[in-house]
Amino acid sequence: MSLYDDAVHVLKSYEDQPELRQAYLDHLADHPDGLWKACHAGHITASALVIDPEGGRVLLTLHRKLKMWLQMGGHCEPGDATLAAAALREATEESGVSGLALLPGGPVRLDRHPIPAPCHWHLDVQYAVVAPPGAAHAISDESLDVRWFAYDEVADVADDSVVRLLASTRARLTK
Repeated sequence: MSLYDDAVHVLKSYEDQPELRQAYLDHLADHPDGLWKACHAGHITASALVIDPEGGRVLLTLHRKLKMWLQMGGHCEPGDATLAAAALREATEESGVSGLALLPGGPVRLDRHPIPAPCHWHLDVQYAVVAPPGAAHAISDESLDVRWFAYDEVADVADDSVVRLLASTRARLTK
């Protein structure tokens, strides 16, 4: 199965946010290159919120270009077999944490946000990953800082998309 086929399968299987899910599927149907940064109409990205459920914390990155605290994530690469693998790769690369494990159940949320030209949109498929106990993190070239925040601190440092991702992740953890 190709990454494109996986993306379509993942999105068709995702049961929440039906209008946004359909917009993602329509984008892929209209743009066979819709997974790649070169697609100027927008492209699918994969991200993951790194969580420490035992400590009630999330690991956020201070994005170098955007100067915002965000979850780890970014563009799909040709070596990514699945969207989940892309999200896990991005989370590992940007956090420096090894041994991350995807939270079961597939994507936690979808988030479409505008980006500067020449591209127009990131259509982010958002996962959550669990950090192993005592995980050590590191700052990547894409970050100015990487830091743990208690769940109740996230709204003070991050934008609404990260707050929604955390709320959905916490709801998934209690299922």
